[in-house]
Amino acid sequence: MAMITAIANQKGGTGKTTTALTLAAALCEQGKFVLVVDMDPQGNITSGLGVTHEEEQGVYAALSGVETKTLIRQTSVPCLDILSAGPELSGASIELVDQPQREFRLRQALSEIRANYDVILIDCPPTLGLLTLNALVAADNVLIPVQCEYYALEGLGQLLRTIDLVKTRLQPSLEILGAVMVMHDRRLKLSQDVVREVQQNFPYRVFETIVPRNVRLAESPSFGKSVYETAPWSKGAKSYKKLAEEFTALLP
Repeated sequence: MAMITAIANQKGGTGKTTTALTLAAALCEQGKFVLVVDMDPQGNITSGLGVTHEEEQGVYAALSGVETKTLIRQTSVPCLDILSAGPELSGASIELVDQPQREFRLRQALSEIRANYDVILIDCPPTLGLLTLNALVAADNVLIPVQCEYYALEGLGQLLRTIDLVKTRLQPSLEILGAVMVMHDRRLKLSQDVVREVQQNFPYRVFETIVPRNVRLAESPSFGKSVYETAPWSKGAKSYKKLAEEFTALLP
């Protein structure tokens, strides 16, 4: 039975998609069977894994009640599947507003195929709207990427409050898996200061792995591949492999 982890931070540009894509590929390197769920209408992780999204397929259809197993696509990475996303997902928030059990649609969709995987990672959009709520209700826990820059903790309070609200009203077993520091530049004192600030003030686990700012990580999605296919020797690839080891240690 897969552990379902939502990768969330409503602040844009915090490395959510890079973390979801690369962590998924690193887990596959360990022999895990992984499903990535793209909940972002921009579909970046879909294109980043070289998948061509079809409008009638993917997450939008799953939220509409189409049988999930018919919508899952294989990627070029062995043991890694995807439930894709595209622009039509933007309308789902409006269309679901008047629907019964609107926050539970993704949870219901994933319950059909959960037993087929070791891990399911949900790449959330950079908002706290209905799509992210669906991801949080479907998840067992939340992984929060935090960029090593000024105001790194800004907005995290709102996210933590939202998670607490979901836990109280919709998904009592939802937990915070922890925060992972990303886009770290060891040459900058600022990066070191931000890491220290988060370690001291974030009230939950902060993963030991710190992901560096790395051009290979940024490049690989443009080829529709993971960094383990394009630059497995890079610092970025090695750091996510370490994160995958920490992550695996937390699997039930």
